[in-house]
Amino acid sequence: MKALSLLSPGTFDLVDIPGPEAGPEEVLIAIKYVGLCGTDLNAYRGRSSLVAGPRILGHEVGGVVAATGEDVPADIQVGARVTLSPYSHCGTCRACRIGRTNSCLFNQTLGVQRDGALTERIAVNHRKVYPSGILSLAELALVEPLAVGYHATNIGRVSAADTVLVLGCGAVGLGAIAASASKGATVVGADVEQRKLDTASRLGAGHVIDAVNEDVSQRVAAITAGDGPTVVIEAAGQAEATTMAIELAASAGRVVFIGYASKAIDLDTTLIVKKELEILGSRNAFDEFRSVIAMLEERARPVSQMITRIADFEQAPQAFAEWSATPGSFTKILVRIAAE
Repeated sequence: MKALSLLSPGTFDLVDIPGPEAGPEEVLIAIKYVGLCGTDLNAYRGRSSLVAGPRILGHEVGGVVAATGEDVPADIQVGARVTLSPYSHCGTCRACRIGRTNSCLFNQTLGVQRDGALTERIAVNHRKVYPSGILSLAELALVEPLAVGYHATNIGRVSAADTVLVLGCGAVGLGAIAASASKGATVVGADVEQRKLDTASRLGAGHVIDAVNEDVSQRVAAITAGDGPTVVIEAAGQAEATTMAIELAASAGRVVFIGYASKAIDLDTTLIVKKELEILGSRNAFDEFRSVIAMLEERARPVSQMITRIADFEQAPQAFAEWSATPGSFTKILVRIAAE
């Protein structure tokens, strides 16, 4: 079967690899769409310490069940539309022992530490598979990044009593916005791209801030009557946003970091102590896949508007090149592996 392999930074090859078969507890999935994320872009650019070529990228999946192993539960049927959790866990490290498997020390994510979904079929354990009879295959390919954002709101204990500021309105940040809005919070989105802010508004942000043309601090103060947001979610992965999150958070507030800062940060802890902030990290997603699917099935939030481009399988290298050249022009690229 065909697979797109990243041989070295900026160089792909369309290769033939053996097709997988479903083991007793596995589901064989025919891949239809794969979403591309910032981790994939960093690998393409040669800036990821986690990805070493050759590597088949891709971990955001919308596909169809092609076969099931003999021990797969009956609720997963051949022909079902599904997405999947791309993470693994060892079961023995402390995180796994206390049930926090999303932060397993030895996690291997599809398309990162192991070959991923930019291929025609993959086999995964049935416990990693999430079906939906309502969502389209393209929508299912959006579930994983939205689940990462949703997980951050769970880590931050977002409720209807909160004002949540999300710094960075890419796919993961939009997931945090949609999740916070679904929980009844007042949501503020900040980004440097107006197109992303427009999408943030449609997904539930009651206020948006153009970080290029507006003073973010002044706008946040006006929105919160000077108190500051009770929860700040940093989803930009920028050193400046990391500092801003701590500066803008309300006293006794919570700051959740999803993004990896692109450079080391000289952190002044004064505000953390004076405001008694909770500083929280958020990694991957846990069981938020079910929550995101349920949220999307309500059809209250037009998540498909996140999709900037759909590229056919053979066009994926060109899509990567264009994305790398102008990253701000894209929110979400999907690669269409096969016709629906």
